[in-house]
Amino acid sequence: MPAQFFRPVALTILLCIGANNAAFASTLISVTDNSGQKLEDAVVYAEPEFTLPSNKPEPAVIEQKNRQFIPLVTVVQVGSLISFPNNDNVKHQAYSFSPAKTFELKLYSGKPTAPLLFDKAGTVTVGCNIHDQMLAFIHVVNTPFFSKTDARGNATLPALPAGKYTLKVWHYEQAQGSEPYSQVLQVAKEIPPMTVKLNFKRR
Repeated sequence: MPAQFFRPVALTILLCIGANNAAFASTLISVTDNSGQKLEDAVVYAEPEFTLPSNKPEPAVIEQKNRQFIPLVTVVQVGSLISFPNNDNVKHQAYSFSPAKTFELKLYSGKPTAPLLFDKAGTVTVGCNIHDQMLAFIHVVNTPFFSKTDARGNATLPALPAGKYTLKVWHYEQAQGSEPYSQVLQVAKEIPPMTVKLNFKRR
C-alpha cells in the first residue's frame, strides 16, 4: 500500500462565530489543508455523551468500476451493511486486514451473495488482491451524526439535539492507527459555522 497515505496529520480547529438562530439547525463545516486549499473526503462526526434512541443505520454501497473502488471514502454508523458490487468486466477480490473489519470476498464478478456487516468503530482500509492500485477507506463511527466533505471542502453536519458531544474530524491521509482530532462540543442552540484546518499540504 502506498506509504503516502499514512503521513501524520496535526489538526487545528477554528470556530467562526455566526448569528444565533433556531436550535438544532444543521451546521456547515469547511475543511482545508494548511495552505487554505479545500479538502475533499474528510469525515466529520459528533459523538453524543448521552444515550440516543436506537436506530437502524442506512446500508451503503462501494462499487468496483474501472478498476477503482467508488467512493474512495465511505462513512457509516456502527451496525451498517455495505455491499461491494463488481461492475467491471474483470473479476475482483476485495479484502481488508484492518482490526475494525477483516474480510475477504473471493474472486467474483457481479454482486456478492450478501452485504457485509460493519459492527465495530474504526477505520477499514480496503484493497483488491488482483489490482494493487485499487484502494478505499471506510470510517465506521459510533453516531448517526456524521458527514463527509465534498469537492469544495464543505460538509453539513446533521442537526444535533441539545447536549454534550465529542466532535471528531478524520482524513484518510493521517497516520495509520492514529486517532481522529477531537474536541468537546456543548450544544444548546445552533452551532456556528466551523473551519477545520489540517496541518499538512495537499499533494
